Amino acid sequence: MHEEIKKFNQEKKELIASNAINEKLQKAKEYFNIESNKAKYSYNFSWMGRPIIAYPQDMLAMQEIIWEIKPDLIIEAGIAHGGSLVYYASLLELIGGEGFVLGLDIDIRKHNRDLIETHPMIKRIKMIEGDSTSMEVANQVYEIAKNKKHILVCLDSNHTHDHVLRELKLYAPLTSVGSYCVVFDTIVEELPADYMPGGRSWNPGNSPKTAVIEFLKNNNNFEIDKMIDNKILISVAPDGYLKRLF
Repeated sequence: MHEEIKKFNQEKKELIASNAINEKLQKAKEYFNIESNKAKYSYNFSWMGRPIIAYPQDMLAMQEIIWEIKPDLIIEAGIAHGGSLVYYASLLELIGGEGFVLGLDIDIRKHNRDLIETHPMIKRIKMIEGDSTSMEVANQVYEIAKNKKHILVCLDSNHTHDHVLRELKLYAPLTSVGSYCVVFDTIVEELPADYMPGGRSWNPGNSPKTAVIEFLKNNNNFEIDKMIDNKILISVAPDGYLKRLF
């Protein structure tokens, strides 16, 4: 590697590490994360015409992961409007090869299914309608994944503790070594209980982050990639980027 590239990469590593101890930056991060969630900031973005309902910072982190791993299968629990399916599929299209995205959702609404199925990226998308925590769906996923070597898992469906923990137990084992199981909306644990008008069945104490904490107690082959958290700062998935070590 050229010395200038080494120098740049080292400087980047040091800058990212310094973010973790920058009190003003950390306070600004916390304030923005809370207020932006109240304002439904993540609803403002789309990718290739489909609403993505995600933070741009998380999507850039996912791009870096996908480029590094070059997965032949991305499993995503939670489809909604299909924006992230399309986003991941478009990245796989740019990379080339045979990789595709497998989306799971308990209710793929017809108007969303129609728009996903007529999208140019449908050639790299497959979908299964059903409860992601059911063995019926899990068995289908395992059958599709059985010959894949590089697998990335994303969990972004029902955000209650029990549901996410069940998904982790079912699908995290499919994550290939060196790849990630990304648990979205761990930010719920850090938000006020009443942040979302109308309420939700998940709240602090009953969230994706509590599921991650419980899961890691018995799965030391995964660790939280703090470098990603310190790099992007603004995220709906703090402590949710779980890297498989072995």
